[in-house]
Amino acid sequence: MSFYAIIRFAVVGSMVLPAHQALAQGEIEPVNYLPNPYETVRDWGTLPDGREWGSVSGNHIDIDGRHVWAADRCGANSCAGSNVDPIVKLDPMGNTVTSFGAGMFIWPHGMHVDAEGNIWVTDAREATADELSEFPDAAGKGHTVVKFSPEGEVLLTLGTPGVAGDPPEYLTEPNDVITAPNGDIFVAEAHTGQNLQEATPGTVARIVKYSSDGTYLKSWGTWGDGPGEFKTPHALAFDSQGRLFVADRGNFRIQIFDQEGEFLDEWHQFGRISGFHIEPDDTLYAIDSESSEQRGNPGWRKGIRIGSASTGEVWYFIPEHMSDRPSGGSGYGHAGEGITVDMDGNIYAGEVGGITGLTKYIPRLLP
Repeated sequence: MSFYAIIRFAVVGSMVLPAHQALAQGEIEPVNYLPNPYETVRDWGTLPDGREWGSVSGNHIDIDGRHVWAADRCGANSCAGSNVDPIVKLDPMGNTVTSFGAGMFIWPHGMHVDAEGNIWVTDAREATADELSEFPDAAGKGHTVVKFSPEGEVLLTLGTPGVAGDPPEYLTEPNDVITAPNGDIFVAEAHTGQNLQEATPGTVARIVKYSSDGTYLKSWGTWGDGPGEFKTPHALAFDSQGRLFVADRGNFRIQIFDQEGEFLDEWHQFGRISGFHIEPDDTLYAIDSESSEQRGNPGWRKGIRIGSASTGEVWYFIPEHMSDRPSGGSGYGHAGEGITVDMDGNIYAGEVGGITGLTKYIPRLLP
């Protein structure tokens, strides 16, 4: 799909810079008021037996370009004590055609569909003390990445269920997973570092790389705000050049790396990103569910910013929708965390918190 690039500029002294360059120097206003050519359709998709949706931070389009995979937190914000299937596949009309994964997860978080159609899901925490007290069988789950066949067969597990730690044996709060064209696996850890004022001895903030068979290769990153440091690397994507984009949510930025972990660039103009999707033509869809003054990103609105992974330009902005309780725990309105796009350019957002389930955004006025 083609887009008109609406380029924003900021004046720095007597110089005119593209928006992403100026923002890195702290000289640009928040990117909030670009055109919105999408129609919003809330409460898209029906779960098995008509059950209610819970939080959905992981979703991904199928390799056929039309079906949608989603990881539902079992009708709530946790799967502890639940016996429903959290992993669902929906047809283009929103009907569930496949589901699996009952009893396997505590907090399904990130999702990826690889080039062969296999489904990868991260389980980003273990059960809390309260959950274990009420549901003892929730023990021994979490801190893993699971690779499924399209039929739900477990093909590979990374990490040790229920135990946080360092690779190769363990993972800590894995947020997202993605595979490179050669099959290498990248995992982003961990979830709890974004609001810390300083790192604790056990704070994890890193990217882990494995070969296609799950052999540990390397990791990089520590807690912080410098190049190659993270405050919750929340989502992963590859552009057409094979560069790895990391949504460094607590630092309000994207960091870009080569596949060996070499830092290449950082961008701030897409907001406080919870999830993103990059098309083969390098169209970048970034969803911001947390921007607010309380989160340290004053003036920025929640919503979806659409632009170019090649140039960093932002073209469109879909604003937040209304909710009784704001997403991200503060600020105004609600936007989702997971995001994926089908072959017709429809956007599907996974909602977390005050609004749950899936939202569909249909392009109506695109050129």
